[in-house]
Amino acid sequence: MSTPKEPNFFSDDDVYAQGLDWYQALFDGAEAGALRGEASTHYTKLPTHPHTLERMRMVLEAPRLVYMIRNPVARAVSHYIHEWTEGRMSADPVSAFETHPELIDYGRYAMQITPFAEAYGPEAILVTSLERLTGDPEGELVRIGAHIGMGARAVWQADLGAKNVSSERIRKLPLHGLLVGNPVATALRRSLVPKALRTRIRQARSFGDRPELPDNLKEQLHQIFAEDQAALMELGLPGAREALS
Repeated sequence: MSTPKEPNFFSDDDVYAQGLDWYQALFDGAEAGALRGEASTHYTKLPTHPHTLERMRMVLEAPRLVYMIRNPVARAVSHYIHEWTEGRMSADPVSAFETHPELIDYGRYAMQITPFAEAYGPEAILVTSLERLTGDPEGELVRIGAHIGMGARAVWQADLGAKNVSSERIRKLPLHGLLVGNPVATALRRSLVPKALRTRIRQARSFGDRPELPDNLKEQLHQIFAEDQAALMELGLPGAREALS
């Protein structure tokens, strides 16, 4: 796997401008004959990144693709939480969903993956889900390994632990970089402010409880995503039925 794991090379204009040599160098450490891969989530973020597929097709003739989805409503809420913690969206979810269509668009999985199925064929794309990977990580990883052509059985590393847990995120404040993300300020806080007080402040700024969407917004989301999931089933992608169950 590349470092960084999500280079977003084919999607992000500023990264793509670094050139194909830069991208290929991400895999220089691979042994001869080894599978090479990366995990850029921006590749299925239409319409934000419209040139991803055309750039991929110029370089990748027959890639093996794994598309991980999750409950689309939960995904939309998680996306909103992330943007809220970064200070890019207000604390009002109704307003956020009205003014930021990407909260919904990124969870319209059929819309996102259809161009790839048309370009590379449905058999090239395995659909998996966060829920299946959480419920049976070893079994699902074995299935993914078989799809991408691993010669050996994939083994799940259970000791790595969960990453990027939304309930642990902290709301960024004005001047966050100066007051918080600064080594001098960090040293002063730790030497002058008792740990118990720092913990209480951190907890007060955390977003431990997920926002409760009003019923009308929930109904709207469920209807949009139900139609999209029906379209996803019609594509005939391996694993889609299981991922949606």
